[in-house]
Amino acid sequence: MTKNKPKILVVAAKKEIANRIERLFEGKVELEQLKSTSAIQDRFRRKTYDILILNSTVARKNRKKTIETLNTITNKCPVTQILLIAEPEDIDFAMSALLVGTYHYAKMPMPDRELKLLVETALADRPDYGTNMLLDIRDGMSDFDAIIGNSAPMQKVFKQVQRAAAADIHILILGETGTGKDLIASTIHRLSKRSDGPFIPVNLGSLPMELVSSELFGHEKGAFTGAAGRRIGVFEQANEGTVFLDEIDNVDEKVKVSLLRLIEQKRFTRIGGRRQVKSNARIIAASNADLEKMIQNNEFRKDLFYRLDTFRISLPPLRERHGDIPLLAENFVSRYSKSFEHPINKISREYISQLEEYDWPGNIRELKNVIQKSVLACYGKILQAKHLPANIKGKKRSKPAVKFEIGTPLSEIEKEMIQQALAVVNNNRSKAAELLGISRRAIYNKLNKYNID
Repeated sequence: MTKNKPKILVVAAKKEIANRIERLFEGKVELEQLKSTSAIQDRFRRKTYDILILNSTVARKNRKKTIETLNTITNKCPVTQILLIAEPEDIDFAMSALLVGTYHYAKMPMPDRELKLLVETALADRPDYGTNMLLDIRDGMSDFDAIIGNSAPMQKVFKQVQRAAAADIHILILGETGTGKDLIASTIHRLSKRSDGPFIPVNLGSLPMELVSSELFGHEKGAFTGAAGRRIGVFEQANEGTVFLDEIDNVDEKVKVSLLRLIEQKRFTRIGGRRQVKSNARIIAASNADLEKMIQNNEFRKDLFYRLDTFRISLPPLRERHGDIPLLAENFVSRYSKSFEHPINKISREYISQLEEYDWPGNIRELKNVIQKSVLACYGKILQAKHLPANIKGKKRSKPAVKFEIGTPLSEIEKEMIQQALAVVNNNRSKAAELLGISRRAIYNKLNKYNID
């Protein structure tokens, strides 16, 4: 499998350690340096590092703060190995650093052989799975492209995307039509260790049933009428990369059996061929259907479902993403006003209110279409409710519902209900208390209890 270079962050006042590592590993690692500990967490908000190397001369300048930072990195980014390079007078600090999760420490002076072995051992012992919970998932658009949302359901999705990217396993994405399953899949690939490999999306619902096998696995010349030459299928093209199978519920039994065999053996045979072809492609499958109900009706293979359902991401419909519609609308208005060369300076409150009153059965895809039509219908600088398509105007949304899995702790349920109530009433705490049937004093106590801003 294609792997990126290990990323190492060196925190030291001088360049000696960084220069030695660069020389010892001859460009096989990606190296960055900071001269103080104050910016460590800021770096981790933008990137995940395999190793953090900290020199005690900078660490001791603010000992308490440094220990807090190391503790945060240990808990929030467990995939990072922390190495402390200690000066002889800082051994007591090294002991404190070990207590909060530092992987190892070494004393200066240290020969090249020992330094190289220390780094190699740390890389070898690095956990295979984990995620960097410090990444700025709301503002870090370089990490999450156009996945926009501050709502509690989307924050959960962002964390799942990070976990899915870190674990090299098959992924199942479920969600209604138009919720952005393709965007989630491409983001997982781009953040994963397979990012150097190809990402090939296949919409199985749009392909004629008789062509699906050829598209996925390829065929040999003469395999069937019209097969004038050999065709290389998607799984062969995407070896060491990712294949995104959208609408997985649409494939027939023969294709399901072939997919199951590929997942189990990492091999397949082209149609009309005899030689087995290897493929280490990762599968991200998606569906807007209830696959478990299809299994009960004998419409989907249980064994294939369990192979794909190693890690599941359920995307919330737009109607449950309270507070995200204004963010999405602003993004789409900006995009289309530039595309149509028609600058719009403002979106009226009435326009946003109408969007928030609608149920959005087509989810984000439908919202994009509505915004596009609105921008085309607007001849001024302000987008107003009158620019909405007729089928959107005056439509009332059904009351939002919140679902919880059996076994969810009551404290989590209470916190989520408070956050959802605040989102529905635009953070008006008095109205949220009224919705929840509690007093203003009670809601303020609970906001403090759950650390809700």
